[in-house]
Formats: sequence, C-alpha cells, structure tokens
Amino acid sequence: MNTRQNPRGRSRYITPEGEQALRDELQYLWKEKRPQVTQAVREAAALGDRSENAEYIYGKKQLREIDRRVRFLSKRLDELQVVDRLPDDREKVFFGAWVTVENEAGEEQRYRLVGPDEFDLSRGYLSIDSPFARALLGKRPEDEVDVRTPEGIHRVVIISIDYTSTADDKQSG
Repeated sequence: MNTRQNPRGRSRYITPEGEQALRDELQYLWKEKRPQVTQAVREAAALGDRSENAEYIYGKKQLREIDRRVRFLSKRLDELQVVDRLPDDREKVFFGAWVTVENEAGEEQRYRLVGPDEFDLSRGYLSIDSPFARALLGKRPEDEVDVRTPEGIHRVVIISIDYTSTADDKQSG
C-alpha cells in the first residue's frame, strides 16, 4: 500500500494551517452549531404535531448533517499526518511548497501544494492528489513540466519554489 494515501485514495498529508481549520470547524459544529440546532428542534417539537412542523423536520435534517460532518471530521483528523517541517532540499517541489509556474502564453500562476482536505483554487491551494501537483513533485526551478488536462497536454516552466507558509518558518521568523 502507498504510505502517502489511505485506502480511499486520498492523501493523509495536511498542513498545520489545514489541520487547525478542520479542528476549528469540528469545535464550532460540536460546541456551537449543534447545541443551537438542538434547541431549535426542542422548541419546534414543543409546538405540537411534528409531522407537519417544517421547523422540526428541517432541524432534524440539520442535526443529521451536522452529526455526519462531525463523524467525518473526527475520523479524518485521526488519520491525517501533519507536515510541519521543511524539506531538506528546498530547491525541489514537495508537499507544502508554493510553486510559481509560467505557462506557454507567458502567464505566471502561483500554487501551494496542500492536502485534499484543504485545496481551494481561489486561494491557489492545489491538492497534492491532482495530476498537476503530482507532475510538479520533485521538480526544480527552470524544469519544464507537461500537464495533461481535458484540453490536452500543457507545458509549464517552474519559475520559483518557496516554503514561506510552513509552521517552521513562522517559528523561526
């Protein structure tokens, strides 16, 4: 079995920031959101006939969704491996790196390789499990990388690599 992935095929790696975001979400759901919804369901139930009580039915549905997410987050946090140290060779692309690439049209884009639980392309966070991220792994500045997309194969050149957002950098800075 690949040590990088769990049986479902999702990487177990996560940045310290990503782990904290999941823990914050779990805390919010369990300590704030669930008690609020539970109280709303209790109040709706006190109104009488539950079969036609939209607030009660919707509240129960919300509780099921919250409980499902809490179970998922609890299990997922147990299996994640936080990557909180810098690689020995910072001139290569590894998990957590910020990578600036230039495409064939001369446009630059910057991505951070993160775990699948924290990817967000609007922030430049690219899942380590994506074909693009896998193609970048182990490469150095000035390396050319071919990326297969639905539109075909595209070539990018790695302009720079940095690890400015890791926990180690924050501690030493």
